[in-house]
Amino acid sequence: MTLRYEAASAGDAGDAWNLLARPSRWSEWAPHVRGAWGLGAPEVEAGARGAARLFGFVPVPARVTAVEPGRSWSWRVGLVDLHHQVMPRAGGCVVAVEMRAARPVEAFLRAGYGPLVKRLVTNLSRAAEA
Repeated sequence: MTLRYEAASAGDAGDAWNLLARPSRWSEWAPHVRGAWGLGAPEVEAGARGAARLFGFVPVPARVTAVEPGRSWSWRVGLVDLHHQVMPRAGGCVVAVEMRAARPVEAFLRAGYGPLVKRLVTNLSRAAEA
């Protein structure tokens, strides 16, 4: 099953993409992410392996599995597949994050991480407007 979180933004899709696809900008909308390495520069790159740094010191290994420039990218982080999207629309864009995992992991994601992801997607939509 897929968990999906999305938010509309009055911001430009290109601005949202730059926030979403550039590891150096993740902390602008996801304050717990303090950087990343090995995932691509300036943007994420398909096939790249590296890690995201959480809370300034916890490295979380990850692999970028797909990139559609300007539109979407996916990565595998531990037992979870995440898919990030920017969809242009009149007057702005919609940003979204989907998470997929095995059923027992999905239950944890829904209850524990899902509310945070929902907030992060809202943060991203607002940051794209700034």
